[in-house]
Amino acid sequence: MAAVPRVVTREDAQRRVDRIRAFREELAELEQLGVVVALHGEQGERLRRFHEEAIASLAARFDVDSTEAERRLSLGMRVASFLGAIAFSAAVYFFFYRFWGDLSTAAQVVVLAAAPLAALAGMELAARRERTLYVAGILGLVAVACFVLDLNVLGATFNLTPSPGAFLAWSAFAGLLAYAYGLRLLLLAAIAGFTVFFSSQVSSFMHCPWEFLGQRPENLFLPAVLLLLMAVFVPSRGLPRFPPLYRASGLIVLFLALFVVSNWGWASYLPWPSGTVEAAYQLASFALAAAAIAIGSRRGWREVETVGTAVLVLYLFARFFDWWWDWMPRWLFFLVIGALAVSMLLALRRLRSTGHRVPA
Repeated sequence: MAAVPRVVTREDAQRRVDRIRAFREELAELEQLGVVVALHGEQGERLRRFHEEAIASLAARFDVDSTEAERRLSLGMRVASFLGAIAFSAAVYFFFYRFWGDLSTAAQVVVLAAAPLAALAGMELAARRERTLYVAGILGLVAVACFVLDLNVLGATFNLTPSPGAFLAWSAFAGLLAYAYGLRLLLLAAIAGFTVFFSSQVSSFMHCPWEFLGQRPENLFLPAVLLLLMAVFVPSRGLPRFPPLYRASGLIVLFLALFVVSNWGWASYLPWPSGTVEAAYQLASFALAAAAIAIGSRRGWREVETVGTAVLVLYLFARFFDWWWDWMPRWLFFLVIGALAVSMLLALRRLRSTGHRVPA
């Protein structure tokens, strides 16, 4: 078996296979151009055999995509697994409510306790039999759905007062499964529950009923900052895709709150006129989006740079529409927008060519 650089995750293995494919394609191109001498004979055969054994070894351990066709199939499998997880979760929900009234209270409690445990057992069995974890991911999301349904139904059965603590429990359950199996979909579910819980805490602190937390976008500032901090301080050894997910989620939550309050200042906690609040948050939004682009470029955080760029473009177009649409001729409006888009493109290209990017 070929000796290959040590890899510990599927992402490392996939990058290794991609480099081998890129090397082969580049070498073939250079041979056709006459830049290098074609590798034939024993040397070429040794190199070809080494690469094939390396790919076979990584495929056996991590089930990586060794061809472009396999990559496309993997994408389709991820989409299918996500849709399957949603469908199975909906099936569990409607099955519960179809037969719920026919069960005694004791039977209901037993069923509620057994449902997530059965999904967890299936998840563990699937994880041991498949390296890609597609089926395990489906069962994991079903387990989270059963857990959420359990708390809701038990609360309704015993007339418990709704509490934001349920979102923290859902988040903790999904997060434990995400870290146990390395599944980003479950981490997203954990992030959603985490965001709602801490938003509700801010709402309660500001003497606003937690059920109306969505009416005050500034409630999202705290969970957004916490998510960004978690990308730095939460251990993710062996899970390289988790910190980028924390960073992207934190920025999306932050900019979503900024976008809402910068357009509807009356929703702010600040005791200022709506126009003043909107102007202040608009300036903050532009500054933070530019900072995200610069930091993402320098640190090699593609998700940060992408979110910052998308937000900056969205904010600019929203502001241009507010400022110019009512009085500017339509042809001139879109001409100006096009010119500004080209200017932004040139600025981003210049930023890219400065050489400060850290390899991802």
